[in-house]
Amino acid sequence: MTDSNSDLTPPEREASASDILGQALGGAARRAGLDPNANASTGHVVWHAMGGWRGVLESVLPGLVFIVVFTVTMDPEAGQGNLWLALGLSVGIAAVFTVVRLAQRSPVSAALGGLIATAVAAALALFTGRGEDNFIPGFITNAVYGSALLVSALIGWSLIGLAAGWLMGEGTAWRGDKRKRRTFFWLAIAWAGLFFLRLGVQLPLYFAGDVAALGTLKLVMGLPLFAPLVAVTWLAVRALYPRAPMEASADA
Repeated sequence: MTDSNSDLTPPEREASASDILGQALGGAARRAGLDPNANASTGHVVWHAMGGWRGVLESVLPGLVFIVVFTVTMDPEAGQGNLWLALGLSVGIAAVFTVVRLAQRSPVSAALGGLIATAVAAALALFTGRGEDNFIPGFITNAVYGSALLVSALIGWSLIGLAAGWLMGEGTAWRGDKRKRRTFFWLAIAWAGLFFLRLGVQLPLYFAGDVAALGTLKLVMGLPLFAPLVAVTWLAVRALYPRAPMEASADA
């Protein structure tokens, strides 16, 4: 029996893989409200990408509660706060958000993902007895995302470009357009830079065992940096794919 893929040339296999990846990335972007075809303002798009008030609370509150409780219960001699209480409340809040979404029959993927991430981080910190280990999963996530975006840019297959190409219905044709290719390269570099910046600032605090400063900077370097970069990405992609005059006048 012959392999069904044996008749495909290497470029065809590459295109097929890029289509699958582009569809996955583009689908995720569309679910987050980042569809360049949508007739929406930049502010609306950014707010939708953050999940609105609920998304902001789900993203910020568990970490904020952990830092506040851990700091307030800090034992000056031991140099540690009440880890069980801080982590218990943090995981509990994430669980409440998930239960509320289930009760309201609203999409639970974001809240459930946050709950799982919070629970895994808490379990690791409780296992080691070190509050700073609660941030290790976040370091891994930043390293993986940053590396993937950086490599994709350097090899000429920007993940931002793959997502945009699928959303705009042109597949990988953007790679033949120098302007688009250059823009997607720098967008991927910018996103990679965000993830590596977080690592560069937060890792020294982790090794110093400064849980309060580490948690505070994680919050500061979260949505406050994410939102502007989403806006820049949205505006850049919309500039690359301007709407036709007839379409624009119809929306007016």
